[in-house]
Amino acid sequence: MRFDKIEFTAAYGTSSQLPPSREAEIVFSGRSNVGKSSLINKIFNRKNLARVSSVPGKTITVNFFKGDGVFFVDLPGYGYAKREMKEKKRWAELMEGYFQSGRNIPLVIQLIDMRHSPTADDMLMLNFLRESGIPFVIALTKCDKLNKSELEKRRAELQSELADYPEIKTIEFSAVKGTGVEQIKAEIIAASKIGG
Repeated sequence: MRFDKIEFTAAYGTSSQLPPSREAEIVFSGRSNVGKSSLINKIFNRKNLARVSSVPGKTITVNFFKGDGVFFVDLPGYGYAKREMKEKKRWAELMEGYFQSGRNIPLVIQLIDMRHSPTADDMLMLNFLRESGIPFVIALTKCDKLNKSELEKRRAELQSELADYPEIKTIEFSAVKGTGVEQIKAEIIAASKIGG
């Protein structure tokens, strides 16, 4: 798979706008401000493919990117407290509509900030993916912001925090240092062969 072949195709704000699923869709999911845009830009070696913002809750649409034989889908971040109830409802309806419309999803890359314990929303998402039978891996973002002893501490804590998911692969990721990029690419390549 060529990771230099990628272009933004469309953004959808409601589930009724979503196109039918014709090709495999590799999905990026995570809470607001977890570093989704930075991860996407790093994987495809592009500066502004996905817009990076210091303001959480910026991605409020399902964004589709056409890749090499697959689509890449950037889901809006969840768990942003300041979002109005109307927006939260729209987000929930959009997510439900996306995942329950019989889409060809061979892989979800679920992002969790390595510096902190997974949030209640993170755990809900992990449970949802497992119960739905959707294959996923966990990308532990912002690992470069931890020093060596903090890294060791968080690795040990994550063993118990993610104890319900012993079979799920976790990949430490840094958009700054490039840690985990090749591992995530390998997961995408393997999944796209299954979904293709």
